[in-house]
Amino acid sequence: MPTALIILAAGQGTRMQSDRPKVLHEVAGAPLIAHAMAAGAALAPERTVIVAGHGADAVRAAVLDIDPDVAVVVQQEQLGTAHAVAQTRAVLDGFTGDAIVLYGDTPFIRPETLEAMAEARARHAVVVLGFEPADPGRYGRLVMAGDALDTIVEFKDATPEEQAIGLCNSGVIAADCALLFELIDAVGNDNAAGEYYLTDIVGLARARGLSAGIVVCDEAETLGVNSRADLARAEAAFQARARAEALENGVTLVAPETVFFAHDTVIGRDALIEPNVIFGAGVTVESGAHIRAFSHLEGAHVSRGAVVGPFARLRPGAELSEDVRVGNFVEVKNALVAEGAKINHLSYIGDATVGAEANIGAGTVTCNYDGVFKHHTEIGARAFIGSDTMLVAPVRIGEGAMTASGSVITSNVPDGALALGRARQDNKPGLAAKLFERLRAEKARRKGN
Repeated sequence: MPTALIILAAGQGTRMQSDRPKVLHEVAGAPLIAHAMAAGAALAPERTVIVAGHGADAVRAAVLDIDPDVAVVVQQEQLGTAHAVAQTRAVLDGFTGDAIVLYGDTPFIRPETLEAMAEARARHAVVVLGFEPADPGRYGRLVMAGDALDTIVEFKDATPEEQAIGLCNSGVIAADCALLFELIDAVGNDNAAGEYYLTDIVGLARARGLSAGIVVCDEAETLGVNSRADLARAEAAFQARARAEALENGVTLVAPETVFFAHDTVIGRDALIEPNVIFGAGVTVESGAHIRAFSHLEGAHVSRGAVVGPFARLRPGAELSEDVRVGNFVEVKNALVAEGAKINHLSYIGDATVGAEANIGAGTVTCNYDGVFKHHTEIGARAFIGSDTMLVAPVRIGEGAMTASGSVITSNVPDGALALGRARQDNKPGLAAKLFERLRAEKARRKGN
């Protein structure tokens, strides 16, 4: 059955106390709405429609960056969830298939849960996602009639008996697309909030003699983000789940609670991750690699047997081949480091290619930026770069070549050559003592004044 995904993202999120639209706040390095889109993508939807409102331009730019094929419509007035879904009518006109309504501020609905809802649609005209929280609080209640869903009652409109029900509404709903809009046309706003509730379609469907059913998920999946505290809880929930999955998949985390993953982090089995490591977006660590303490990685690929850190930073475009060593206080950006090369400490390698088994001495810098353009540095296989070498790009260091410590290299070095690019040392006997004597006398004079 073809599926259309409708994601509601129009709310202002006033409790966030932010100029940024709520759905663009991030969990695990990705906007909340990106998590909702990723979950819905498991259904291979033919169409995805985002309903924006507050900060619509920013929301549109963000979601189109994630998926340029999505459609974005704007809810000018926030008159309730049914009113929000109604804004998608023109975009989905003529669509024959199911529609599933998700929320941009609810990032943890599992793809398996949505698949269960799609399967339940074969038995029911309308399917609602429910959950049983430890504290039902002010959630809407699902009123059942045996195994069928009879109606959904918002807490503020519920009787004491209905408020005592423990089965709650997540807001996620699936129905035939054409039927969804027919039911929405019949929704009124005669309720405590004066809004058009999407949940009313259940009662309307039942009044037509149509069936409604539920799929029940874990409470953790329905966690919504409405405040900074909620955002922190969502981040903690994501990290706890990511750490548990990493351990289950054979990754060693020495201190799991200190390791932070991004939404797309991939780590192979038998990798070893030491304490206080942060993974930004776009990182892959292959099996058997070792990431040492206090390292930060983003947009990087670390191959089997490589060792990174401690206190290393891999920036986007860092590609470490097998058995590479990147040590303490080393930064690598947009650079390919070939097999067995070593950059052990206090160096910056950017916009560069480092050949196999090359050795980069401490304090080496590829001077890649002239203030306007970035330039490339090529370091050949088995080259030896002496400590405190400045490689002024564009420049090539040949295979097996060597640079002397303290050199500034501004032109290519042939294979096997030794390059010295430093000023001649000139010693002045006794001059240091004379200078110190003069300076101390000046210091005493100033104190006397």
